[in-house]
Amino acid sequence: MTDSGAGTDQEYEGKVEVRPAAGHIGADVTGVDLAGDLDDATVAGIRAAVLRWKVVFFRGQRLDHAGHVALARRFGEPVVLPRRGSASPPDFPEIETTADRLELGGRFGMDHDEWLRRRRHTVLRGWHCDHGARVDPPAATILRAETVPPYGGDTTWANLAAAYAGLSAPVREFADRLRAEHRLGVGYQPRPGDDAYLRHLLDHQTATEHPLVRVHPETGERILFVNGYYVEQITGLSRPESRAVLEMLLEQATRPEYTVRLRWEPGTVAFWDNRATIHLAPGDTAHLDHPRIMHRVMLSGDVPVGVDGRPSRPLTGTAPGRW
Repeated sequence: MTDSGAGTDQEYEGKVEVRPAAGHIGADVTGVDLAGDLDDATVAGIRAAVLRWKVVFFRGQRLDHAGHVALARRFGEPVVLPRRGSASPPDFPEIETTADRLELGGRFGMDHDEWLRRRRHTVLRGWHCDHGARVDPPAATILRAETVPPYGGDTTWANLAAAYAGLSAPVREFADRLRAEHRLGVGYQPRPGDDAYLRHLLDHQTATEHPLVRVHPETGERILFVNGYYVEQITGLSRPESRAVLEMLLEQATRPEYTVRLRWEPGTVAFWDNRATIHLAPGDTAHLDHPRIMHRVMLSGDVPVGVDGRPSRPLTGTAPGRW
């Protein structure tokens, strides 16, 4: 599909209207009631918009848990996580409520702020795709807002296809040949003395060698498959070389012109291509004393394939289709 110009409405299929939100990524979709019975043309229009704009936003939706799962099933097979927190709805195993994250630090003797500081101690560390250490990361995520603060709490996404295209030709050719290790817990800064979370990471390692540039299975685009949260080391490079190259590529991926930022409202739904984006969760709400309750469903994904046709290789704790 071709871009008819940012700031203009585009009718993809049927009544689906798409208004780009930024130059390279993000679009608002109108004319759709996600809680309704979506016909095939509407589903095709939404799918086309997600592939083109990488993340799309729907306002004023009235989805409940059942409707959220039903919507996801029109686009793929929802992931069922083996472990969720107490905030997630027990009768809908496909749904994870993000308030669960507030419980995680407490399981390991930390409050939530300390847990985040130790895991995301730089801005680039916070950028991630969902479950990127798996050999088959989710293909897409559908996140809906139930309750949000009156201000703050925005989410930002970056377009990894645009980031790859924006590299110089010699750097693209260099990156095309590389692979990198993605590992759960990369960059975590241990607590002094005994650290329960570090022991947990060592006992539950999840790691995969992914191509540094993956080929999108639907669009054929080349994707700069990097993020700050999971990527450990570029295979075959020394530690100093790897660190320098990864920092350069992450700065490229998160350049402002490749990003879009969403101001949430109750009833807002964001639907993004997890294969072609990374996102940055908000870090400005802890002091606001307002709840932020979000629900997400992820769609099962495939094993990434590099420019050379080689698929990702599981290293430990992960296998296709096994969560």
